[in-house]
Amino acid sequence: MKQLSFLNFLLLFSCATDKPKSEIEQWQSQAAQVEIIRDDFGVPHIYGKTDADAVFGLLYAQCEDDFNRVEQNYIWATGRLAEVEGEDALYSDLRAKLFMTEAEAKANYDKSPEWLKKLCDAFANGVNYYLHTHPEVKPKLLTRFEPWMPMYFSEGSIGGDIERISTEKIAAFYEGAMEIPELEEVKLKIEKEAEEPQGSNGIAISGELTQSGNPLLLINPHTSFYFRGEVHVVSEEGLNAYGAVTWGQFFVYQGFNEKTGWMHTSTYTDVMDEFKETLVKNEDNVFYQYGEELRPVTSSEIVLKYKIGDDIKEKIFPTYRTHHGPITHMVEGQWTASAMMWEPVKALEQSFIRTKQDGYEGFREMMDIRTNSSNNTVYADAEGNIAYFHGNFVPKRDIRFDYSLPVDGSNPQTDWQGLHTVDENILVLNPENGWIQNCNSTPYTSALGNSPKKKDYPYYMSKDQENFRGVHAIQLLTDHKGYTIDSLIKLAHDPYLPAFEALIPGLVKAFDAQPVSDLKEAVEVLRQWDYRTSKESIAMTLAHFYGIISYSKAVRPSAMNGMELIEYWGGSSPNTEKLQLFQETITQLESDFGTWKMPWGEVNRYQRLNGDIVQTFNDSLPSVPVGFASGTWGALAAYGARYTTPGAKKIYGTRGNSFTAVVEFGDKVKAKTILAGGQSGNPKSPHFDDQTQMYINIDWKDAAYYREDVLNRAAETYVPGKRK
Repeated sequence: MKQLSFLNFLLLFSCATDKPKSEIEQWQSQAAQVEIIRDDFGVPHIYGKTDADAVFGLLYAQCEDDFNRVEQNYIWATGRLAEVEGEDALYSDLRAKLFMTEAEAKANYDKSPEWLKKLCDAFANGVNYYLHTHPEVKPKLLTRFEPWMPMYFSEGSIGGDIERISTEKIAAFYEGAMEIPELEEVKLKIEKEAEEPQGSNGIAISGELTQSGNPLLLINPHTSFYFRGEVHVVSEEGLNAYGAVTWGQFFVYQGFNEKTGWMHTSTYTDVMDEFKETLVKNEDNVFYQYGEELRPVTSSEIVLKYKIGDDIKEKIFPTYRTHHGPITHMVEGQWTASAMMWEPVKALEQSFIRTKQDGYEGFREMMDIRTNSSNNTVYADAEGNIAYFHGNFVPKRDIRFDYSLPVDGSNPQTDWQGLHTVDENILVLNPENGWIQNCNSTPYTSALGNSPKKKDYPYYMSKDQENFRGVHAIQLLTDHKGYTIDSLIKLAHDPYLPAFEALIPGLVKAFDAQPVSDLKEAVEVLRQWDYRTSKESIAMTLAHFYGIISYSKAVRPSAMNGMELIEYWGGSSPNTEKLQLFQETITQLESDFGTWKMPWGEVNRYQRLNGDIVQTFNDSLPSVPVGFASGTWGALAAYGARYTTPGAKKIYGTRGNSFTAVVEFGDKVKAKTILAGGQSGNPKSPHFDDQTQMYINIDWKDAAYYREDVLNRAAETYVPGKRK
């Protein structure tokens, strides 16, 4: 037998005696492939050898900035909120589990392509290494993160489609197979209409209308404040994306690279449907009718844990599913299944691939994956293209049926018939007018006379529904040119509020027809107003509270959307009602503040006292005046409250322009950005509130994109786990 060479002997010996690296050693090895540079505003610029290394560093940096929110998003998404917040959160958890259990999330991870698995592994490793290197951090629940957890990110964003499924209806069904009473549904609808609207603004400007000849893109998501951090993530595998990342995501959700930019707005495309099932019971088995056949209803049990005091208890829910989806509620006495896009692997693929495109051709090809279901996309690139994709995942339906209502699930003709192609969806590319806008409004005004035509599409592609933000944007964009980054920022903060031009003149006319001496001075303030918001405006305070009371108490004819309601209350609603509601407005202001003569900035405030996800507000503690207004009134720079604190009388903003950017694409990409507060959720950090006054003053910072610029702005440079 041939003798082994000494070298071969050594190799065999070393292979036999080498121990597998421990998990901690693996984390340390990957961390060594990552560099994090923090700029002067604390924005992390993450550089990795591979995409997976960059993802590892991205999650590590996110946890440094706000582990609280990273953890919270996964507690919610994976259906474990009740273990932290108690029994009231059970039906949020049940909703999550109805669409995907932990076993199903693991199965989706297992079937993912290898490149995606590596990113999911890096996600988990980055968070777990952060927890390992920060033993002082005490998670509320999740002491270890797993690579299957990102599967719960649906099509990329925490929330998305699943939040449109009512937990109240789920509770009514699973507590007693009941429907929500009609009066309660009406009440919920009114409360929803009165809320600060969700959504965003996206504007793309062709180079033909800019001073530089380069396209511009406004990235203006309206979300909860501190909902997204600002990041820059780079790898040697072609990744170089800058923008907003929802805490816990491993990709830039809204942002740009050197060649392309993408902005998502919530869509009115119909992407979810409800199917009323016809049940047939046979002994202990339950079937549902589907054409001429009976199919078994799939049943299983979901065990949920919930917190009571210091104890954790369990509740078992028998759950049911048809091929349409899980049974979520009752409609007219029938079990009803909810259908929505649920392709977590493809959705994660699309969300990451989006960030690496270098032109329209590749971006358009990426859209063919068709899993970005809850969003429209406003787009611009360095080739000079601007585009608008209205929706992405759009099921084909038989237009004989009204899918705005639950349809008969026993009729096979109501089933989805595949998906529309991107070319069949509503698409705008390089319109002659030179600009595109979407403010969660109808796509049929997205490019003025060059907009898509409603008659060319099935009715379910979009509601033909305008809103005051859309009206405002169109007024500002029409017949204007010479745009720069700074002038587009100024446009995005225009103080005019078109809703009040529709609402207030009707009140003034009502007063003139039936003068009330106690209201004369206040009405005169409104009569002289130019419908522009500012910190100094008393009229803005009067108009806001009058509008809010109208939403709460004014008579509302049926089948009117929010914009139509404002126009009705400002027009043909009874004069007596207008004056009565305005009297209530004056009474409320005098009760809360001692006078109705309150400048808007004295009422409308910014306050962030700590890193809590739900802030507690206090009128006696420091806060800052803000001149912005609610998106309900047509403010592009939306600033509004989704929740209040009992006892607090002032308005404290909780959502609106959380992260915003304007990007210019040319030989080199340029951008300015702003966060509502700062990069960090830690009150001890200098970046907890270092952008607050800049945000209020519309004084945006330059984004450091190229490495030489990052190095010039560098405040800290470190490897994960070795920050000084």
